[in-house]
Amino acid sequence: MAVDSNDNKVALITGAASGLGRAQALRFSRAGVHVVITDIDTSALQALEQDIAKGGGAVLALAHDVTRDTDWEAVITAALAQFGRLDILVNNAGVGLPKSVEDTSLDEWRALLAVNLDGVFLGTKAAIVAMKSSGGSIVNISSIEGIIGDPLTAAYNASKGGVRIFTKSAALHCAEQGYGIRINSVHPGFVNTPLVSDGLASLPPEEGAAFLQRIVDAIPMGRMGLPEEIANAVFFLASDEASYMTGSELVIDGGYTAK
Repeated sequence: MAVDSNDNKVALITGAASGLGRAQALRFSRAGVHVVITDIDTSALQALEQDIAKGGGAVLALAHDVTRDTDWEAVITAALAQFGRLDILVNNAGVGLPKSVEDTSLDEWRALLAVNLDGVFLGTKAAIVAMKSSGGSIVNISSIEGIIGDPLTAAYNASKGGVRIFTKSAALHCAEQGYGIRINSVHPGFVNTPLVSDGLASLPPEEGAAFLQRIVDAIPMGRMGLPEEIANAVFFLASDEASYMTGSELVIDGGYTAK
């Protein structure tokens, strides 16, 4: 399955309206992949749909709440109806919450895990059903926060750590069943996206500025990542160039976790 050979493969990307998802959708489309883009932000999603269509790409934009199994059934059914196949799923949709364990309420905890972890479970399960007769690739977006801890991201740490180990379990299942479905996780470090900027904006100004400075100072490469740099890695994992990778975790963090 070589998605970089312009052979009309079909990729479903969640949380595609902005940030990492938007960059992924554009990266896949430039390579000739048909893209199904989903999000709850329908206005931003429609703008992306127009951008892709203007560039000559085949695109289908759908409103999608990743926490609802009925929404997953609907978007995959629509993708198959429009393009006749599903080769790639990128479970990208996610939310953040810059709070410690003491400051996080149970409702906040459950709401974040519903998107970041339940959504990945539901999407992976639904995509396996759609792909298991023909094979495919699932890429789950985790984070370095799924590998290391941070005192201000208790729920986020838990959700991304869950994505990391869930990916391995699902990958082993598909390999043992002979489905031809590879499942891997991507672990971005600090990337210049709305998720990061919104999280910083939610903090008091002085605290947010200090936190940002600590982040940059701790990155050996001396800068935050770009969405396009993560999109390139996701594209690689979805392609046949990564044909011997499953259950893997790909860290892209400017050296942050190398220390």
